[in-house]
Amino acid sequence: MCLGPGLGPGPYAFFMLNLAALALLLLGLGVLLTPRRRLGLPLVVGGVLLFLLANSFVVVPAGHVGVVFNILRGVQERPLYEGIHFVIPGLQQVILYDTRVKEVTLSAPHEGERRADTSIRARSKEGLEIGVDVTVQYRVLKDRAPRLHQEVGPAYLETLIVPQVRSKVRDAVGQFNAAELISTQRTALETSVVQGLEETLRQYHIELISVLLREIRIPEAVAKVIEEKQTAEQQVQIEINRRKQAEIAAERRVIEARGERDAAILRAEGEAKAIALRGQALKNAPEVVQLTFAEKLAPGVQTIFVPSTGNFLLDLRGLQGGAKP
Repeated sequence: MCLGPGLGPGPYAFFMLNLAALALLLLGLGVLLTPRRRLGLPLVVGGVLLFLLANSFVVVPAGHVGVVFNILRGVQERPLYEGIHFVIPGLQQVILYDTRVKEVTLSAPHEGERRADTSIRARSKEGLEIGVDVTVQYRVLKDRAPRLHQEVGPAYLETLIVPQVRSKVRDAVGQFNAAELISTQRTALETSVVQGLEETLRQYHIELISVLLREIRIPEAVAKVIEEKQTAEQQVQIEINRRKQAEIAAERRVIEARGERDAAILRAEGEAKAIALRGQALKNAPEVVQLTFAEKLAPGVQTIFVPSTGNFLLDLRGLQGGAKP
């Protein structure tokens, strides 16, 4: 943003000096028309000198640079930075440029707003009309402000930045389909605009800070088709997820059944081995069988007949006493 041409804003004292110089000049001219004309000439000279003194200084405010135009040499290469500077009135002119971060927004008016539609109209890869609202942040490079003044001038926003933004956005939109612009390729679109715009603006001594895509609008009919397609894809994905969950559950049940089967086999093998060991032990010590049989009888029975190889009596007390250590 340029604040010139002109000497730019000065402190209140400069304004008062100019006012005083004008007052002295008018007073001197008035005195020249009176019998005391001898006093008029010093007043006129004093007013002129005071005016020249007041306009010999220029103040460059914070966040600005001053571009000096010399009517004899043209634009000076070195700008004036923040602070107060001496200039030659009538010979040098200072134009102030704002070097702080600025922004320009190209967008459609919201409901109820009364302003022109400055949004960008572009064509997608398949030829559909796309509306884009964009905000671009930029700033003038301090050291190159004199070059900017020479090559573009104070109206660089309207002359350079806005046309370039429109051009780069249209070029970038043409690389994508409408469905991609509102879904997966929004970031890619923004990157493409930044790459194209950054190089162009730097050639004209302006630094690009960022490009913000505020809104991308596609035809309503196309948006509806895309929405239906996305809904169908989501439903398919849901079914796929359900099928995977069912497969996982089935595999889990199979694994559990295998575990139960293996556990049952191990238990059976353990029981069979225990029975075999027990049978072998009984075979090696038959009196244990007799003792176990006797223990199952009533506690009052002390002697029984066992018809094995002949009729004989079995002394339970002796067996029980012999089994004890």
